[in-house]
Amino acid sequence: MLEQTARSHIPTPARGFPNRVEAPLLALSLRPNRSLSQRGVTWVMALVALGLVMPLVPLGGTGAGWGMLPFLVAALAGLAWAFRRSFEDGRLTEEFRLWPDLVTVERIEPNGTVQRWHANPFWVRPRLIENAPVEKYLTLTGNGREIELGAFLSPGERVELFDEISAALDRLKTLPSAESP
Repeated sequence: MLEQTARSHIPTPARGFPNRVEAPLLALSLRPNRSLSQRGVTWVMALVALGLVMPLVPLGGTGAGWGMLPFLVAALAGLAWAFRRSFEDGRLTEEFRLWPDLVTVERIEPNGTVQRWHANPFWVRPRLIENAPVEKYLTLTGNGREIELGAFLSPGERVELFDEISAALDRLKTLPSAESP
């Protein structure tokens, strides 16, 4: 999910660059799409539990019913684990910020680990690779490194992100510099 952070008049420093107090020209917050809310998960789990218990009703108290019960509980526990893992992975965020003299990307993992990348915007090159193992693979190259951006986004969202970043970098490169008369 792409979210453009609104530019405000209140200066906020970038996490990895505490001396940055001016608002960025472009600030994007990227998060994986969560198509099912916590309430939705509760409903799905309740319906699945009901569906798994229905075949046990006629077998209640019999050896066959007791024999099936551990497998049904294991299936329900596996589904609950998968939903929990999905919600934990959904806490991943990537923050893209563009200033006239700096581009930063911060990736905050669900466990709180932060990875930072920065480069001069005039040397940053976004690439959208068509024939990669991942459809519409998006990378940024600069400062001697190539990083992946928005791997959790859909191919269409990666194209949209590529277009937005490319347009912002192109606009920045055509702005008159502060040093020119």
